[in-house]
Amino acid sequence: MPPRKHPARLALVLLSLACLAAPVAPAAAAPLKVLGFDDMSCQAWVRSRDEAEQRALYLAWMRGVLTGHNYARQSQQVSAISSGTIENYVNRYCSEKPTGDFGDAILRLSDQFSGRNAILTK
Repeated sequence: MPPRKHPARLALVLLSLACLAAPVAPAAAAPLKVLGFDDMSCQAWVRSRDEAEQRALYLAWMRGVLTGHNYARQSQQVSAISSGTIENYVNRYCSEKPTGDFGDAILRLSDQFSGRNAILTK
């Protein structure tokens, strides 16, 4: 076997290959930036029950979120859903999680009604 002329180069190549083969931890997903209302608490949702105009704005925003979900996940779309169904879902969510926010409620609804039944990940 002939002597190696460049052992440092061989070591560098082997080190590079080892680095490429090493498992890489996935990067943590960036927090979701929800573009909504100033107060998206469940308390705000509950207070809007007797304020038809505010409740209608919240529901329109939620339908927009679902439309955005359908655009982004065309293979896992939320099918036709009534405002009453959305309202009932958010009422139940906020009843179970009074310190939560209705933005999370609509995201969980999209998880459930799209058939995915799993939280969205990047």
